[in-house]
Amino acid sequence: MHTRPGAWKKHAIGYMFLAPWLLGLLGLTAVPMLSSLYLSFTDYEMFNRPQWVGWQNYTRMFSDPQFLDSVRVTVTYVTVSVPLQLLTALAVALLLNRGVRGLGVYRAVFYVPSLFGGSVAIGLLWQRLFGGDGVFNHILALFGIQGMNWVSSPQTALYTLVVLAAWQFGAPMVIFLAGLKQIPVELYEAATIDGAGVMARFFRITLPLLTPILFFNLVMQIIHAFQVFTPAYVVSNGTGGPLDATLFYSLYLYQAGFVNFRMGYASAMAWLLLAVVAVISGLLFATSRKWVYYNE
Repeated sequence: MHTRPGAWKKHAIGYMFLAPWLLGLLGLTAVPMLSSLYLSFTDYEMFNRPQWVGWQNYTRMFSDPQFLDSVRVTVTYVTVSVPLQLLTALAVALLLNRGVRGLGVYRAVFYVPSLFGGSVAIGLLWQRLFGGDGVFNHILALFGIQGMNWVSSPQTALYTLVVLAAWQFGAPMVIFLAGLKQIPVELYEAATIDGAGVMARFFRITLPLLTPILFFNLVMQIIHAFQVFTPAYVVSNGTGGPLDATLFYSLYLYQAGFVNFRMGYASAMAWLLLAVVAVISGLLFATSRKWVYYNE
C-alpha cells in the first residue's frame, strides 16, 4: 500500500500541532509520575542522592501516628462533606427548577462559591468568620448563645471546613439542574393524574432518572474531597492543628515533602492516595449497575 504524494506532509502538520500537548504530557505528567513512583521506593531528602529502600516507605506509614491521624481526618471529611454538599446541591437545584424568574442570575450567584471556595482568600475569610470574635459568634450572641473559637477547637475545626465544602455546592447544582431539565414533564403529569404526591413523584420519577447525574457528581466530589488542601492549610496556618484536627492527607503529604524534605515518603503517600481513590472509584463503577438507571 503506497502513501499518496504529499500525505506525509499532512501527517507532519498534524504532529506539529500535537507536539505542544505531547511535550506537556511527557514533561509535565508522564515523566514526573514515573519519577515519583521510583522515588517512593527510595530514601530521598532532596539534598542527597536517592537510596533504594524498597517497600520501607509504604510499611512505615502504618506505624506513623500523624499519617494515621491524617487518614482519619480525611475519611471523616469525605464521608460527611460529600453527602452534605450533594444534598444541598440537589435541594437548591429542585427549587430553581420550579420556574423561578431570573434563573440565570440565581444559577450564576450559587455557582460563584465553587469558583472561589478553594482560594486562599476564602480560607482567610472562613478563619475570620468562625474565629473567636467572628461574624458567626456575633449572630449566636443575638440569640443569647455563647460562642467559641470554632477553628481553634479540636472538636469543631474540621466541621467548619465541612461547612465550607457544603457552601461550594454550585458545580454539582448546575449539573443537577441540567439533569432535571431533561426529565419529560409528561411523566409528572401522568403521575399527578394517577394521584401521586410530591414525595412519590420525587422518589419514583425524579430520583431514579437523576441517578446517572448523581453518580457522576458523587465520583467527582469524592475525588475532589480526597485532594482538598488549601482551606486546611490556610485555616490551620499550615500546621493541621489544633491537635491534628485539620491534618488532611494532602496537607500531611505537603509537610512530609516540602517542609521535612522527605520526598521519598511523600511520593509513597501520593501513590497510596492514587491507589485508594482508584479503588473507591472502581467500587462505585462496579456497584453502579445496581442503582444507576438509564432512560434508554
